[in-house]
Amino acid sequence: MLDHYFHLDFDAQRGLQEQLREALLDAIHTGTIPADEALPSCRRLSLQLGISRNTVALVYEGLVEDGYLISRPRSGYYLHDAYHDSDALELAQTMRQPVRDAPSWSKRFTHRPSHLQGVLRPSNWMDYEFPFVYGQLDARLFPLEQWRETARRLLGGNRERHWLSDRYDQDDPMLVEQLRTRVLPKRGIHAQSDEILVTLGAQNALFLIAQLLFDRKTRVAVENPGYREAVNVFLRQGAQLHYQPVDGEGMQLDADTRHCDYLYVTPSHQGPTGTTMSRERRERLIHQIQRFDQIVLEDDYDAEVNFDRHAQLALKASRAGGRVIYMSSLSKPLSPGLRLGYLVADAELIDELRALRRLMYRHPPSSLQQQLAQFLAQGHYDRYLRQFADEMRHRWECMNDAIARHLPGCRRVGGDHASVFWLEAPENVDTQRLAWQAAQNGVLIEPGFQHFFERVPPRNFMRLGFGAIEGERIAPGIERLAQTLG
Repeated sequence: MLDHYFHLDFDAQRGLQEQLREALLDAIHTGTIPADEALPSCRRLSLQLGISRNTVALVYEGLVEDGYLISRPRSGYYLHDAYHDSDALELAQTMRQPVRDAPSWSKRFTHRPSHLQGVLRPSNWMDYEFPFVYGQLDARLFPLEQWRETARRLLGGNRERHWLSDRYDQDDPMLVEQLRTRVLPKRGIHAQSDEILVTLGAQNALFLIAQLLFDRKTRVAVENPGYREAVNVFLRQGAQLHYQPVDGEGMQLDADTRHCDYLYVTPSHQGPTGTTMSRERRERLIHQIQRFDQIVLEDDYDAEVNFDRHAQLALKASRAGGRVIYMSSLSKPLSPGLRLGYLVADAELIDELRALRRLMYRHPPSSLQQQLAQFLAQGHYDRYLRQFADEMRHRWECMNDAIARHLPGCRRVGGDHASVFWLEAPENVDTQRLAWQAAQNGVLIEPGFQHFFERVPPRNFMRLGFGAIEGERIAPGIERLAQTLG
């Protein structure tokens, strides 16, 4: 009988019906349920699992309605005939056996992306007591009610379900219009609809650009320290990279940069240091790209989470805007899991990027594009950004005060109001070792050596984010980090 060995550890964060249905379906598909025996009665299974009889009955009836079970009067619930197929059950058992005749895939690989160094972060960052992790957000900040309202509008019975259709290679026109009229003007960018492409985040935009424009002859200047994954994308295309030092004014410009075809920069808040490119350095960059026929790849990754009230406009908004390929993210301020961003460039380039994107995935999911378009059109996005900026400003101040009080030996590098703190510890401190020791005490930090591109990178830098940690936990977390540092 099923009830002899059926056990379920319920997750308090999920509905009981949902979890019981999944467990029963798993038992059905794996052949656990005997074909000729009744399932446990509602009463018996409810007592066994410690849940209400009504919950079990609703799940059983739902499985009957969906064709997994049948109900026999005065007898109980049984497996539907469609799942009595012994051949199918035997196949399921076979599929669980280890594969013994696998090819040697390593001999077939044309390249090994896994050999490219990435930025290591634990996937269970949310389990740490003090997660000073960058690129993640406190889930409590997400505007859940407004997001649900938008979903209800989109799924309303009287609305046409355009999101069920494949738009081939086109983006949702409403989202493009919202980007064009609501989002981009805040950065000083005025674009036409045919100059905008929706992407699966800024990282995807970089991949598309590199695939289309880079080869082994392409020379690209990148910031050092800089965005590791951008470098990996460029290296994948065989580009020749010139690593340019970053100082208090942003990427340094010299003879090497003048001989490059492209310059990849994060001018608003340099990643990872948070430095804002100075006006003087921006002018030098604009003058240089015009004089030497160069292109700037402007990664404005945190444009929507920038809480600096006096933020400079994007390079794309300058007189050299035609020489700038601009990319940003819509996921950063809402949820990293949404994976939506956008790219702005001349229409001719967008056409080719769209054709290239079509070969990969045609377009980002229509339903997500339309829901985000509605979220923007209803004013929820701007309202949320105002609240989000206030909260991030508060957390930045808490972080700045805590570092000054508890880590006086660490020098803060980078500008104010960045969404991250880049710290230089004393030279004798190895932040990789510190990160390991801090993790044992519930504090998660990011060692900075991963962002340098020298053969022997400095070991005394670290990056601390504050988007994922509650404001009231910042000071205690920094204090515990200081105790670990000794």
